Amino acid sequence: MLKSKPDPKKSLFGVLLIGILIWFAFIFLKILIAIVIGIVLLWVGFIILRMLVTSPPEPPPAGELRKVKLLYRCSLCGTEVRMTTAPNESPEAPRHCMDDMDLLKTEE
Repeated sequence: MLKSKPDPKKSLFGVLLIGILIWFAFIFLKILIAIVIGIVLLWVGFIILRMLVTSPPEPPPAGELRKVKLLYRCSLCGTEVRMTTAPNESPEAPRHCMDDMDLLKTEE
């Protein structure tokens, strides 16, 4: 049996064909990764928007607010707030600077 020499043109064509196929595979992989990242970003964005869009609490019925005279001060920046009406006689302290304000006095 005689072994024939490989044709250099055929082997070069095969190498070029494999190179082109690998190049297209990488492009397809990049596009697929970009699509997946885009879908994940949209999904996270919708979740964040759903958390931000909450309806405000309903106001108490008319005549339910009580008159109070409370003075609060923020312990961080010193802002003072006077509360004159509240839904009950001992309301929660308002928040300022991301912390509860301190009750200074009840004016009577």
